Amino acid sequence: MYVVKSPLPDDALKTVGEALQGALVDLLDLSLVAKQIHWNVVGPRFRSVHLQLDEVVTTARTHADTVAERASALGVSPDGRAATISSGSGIGDTPAGWIKDGDGVGAMVDALGAVITRMRERVESTGEPDPVTQDIFIGITADLEKHHWMFQAENA
Repeated sequence: MYVVKSPLPDDALKTVGEALQGALVDLLDLSLVAKQIHWNVVGPRFRSVHLQLDEVVTTARTHADTVAERASALGVSPDGRAATISSGSGIGDTPAGWIKDGDGVGAMVDALGAVITRMRERVESTGEPDPVTQDIFIGITADLEKHHWMFQAENA
């Protein structure tokens, strides 16, 4: 059922819809991973890492909303349910329990790297069918790469 009809042709909408849904899942999971580490990080760099993780959460949640609203605007129903996130995310498992600050930073480097890789694939796949969505993905990728750089520098 289409409640909102997209101006994109069906084949373009399929490509763009899948990219938007994948981005939504990755961004929501990234926010959850960052919060999990945020709640459990310990060590001498606790405060700085704790605050840095909240910056990632804010970025991921803001962009998740933008992605979901873009999908809705194109007539694609966004799916942010827990089961969908769990089965579709490109991020590996997050450590359980207390997490040493350096290990938490390393886990964020890995998580951000995984999302950035998939986001760059989405930038490529949406260029032809929908430059508007591609532009959104470019902005998201730039923000995530900034966080990735900062976390890498944290553990250098």
